[in-house]
Amino acid sequence: MAKKKLAGSIGTPATVALRAAGVVFAAHAYAHDPSAPSYGKEAAQLLGVDPQRVFKTLMIDVDGTLMVAIVPVNGTLDLKAVAQVTGHKKATMAEAALAQRRTGYVLGGISPLGQRQSSPTVLEESALLFDTIYVSGGHRGFDVELAPTDLIAMTQATTAKIAHRAQ
Repeated sequence: MAKKKLAGSIGTPATVALRAAGVVFAAHAYAHDPSAPSYGKEAAQLLGVDPQRVFKTLMIDVDGTLMVAIVPVNGTLDLKAVAQVTGHKKATMAEAALAQRRTGYVLGGISPLGQRQSSPTVLEESALLFDTIYVSGGHRGFDVELAPTDLIAMTQATTAKIAHRAQ
């Protein structure tokens, strides 16, 4: 409990941006295990939330332009779909070091909010099925819960079907 209050009160660039925008959100801290094979699935499990409502933030390179793709943790990003939706030919995952420099966050803690340098953003359209979703709050072991419409407004995201669902 103390960690939750500490994370929410100190603030990360993500929570600072949310507060500055007047967005209602809930801060959720959990005890992150560095050996967890999937940070997003770990968050869903430890927070007791349906993995379809927990979204991971991925940095991608779309024909030389860095972009953000946000997809549910129980699925995988469809790179071809992102390229097509954005009017490009090819999308690949961005190099980890580049993603960290661009966002100001470490892998496993990259938030779509409060990034050092903003990037065009695409959110998996299934996010709109929920009143609230969870995204990284800016470090491992910390998620924020907010309305998908607020996330879209803050990141100027477009929505599209960009994820393959896990079987």
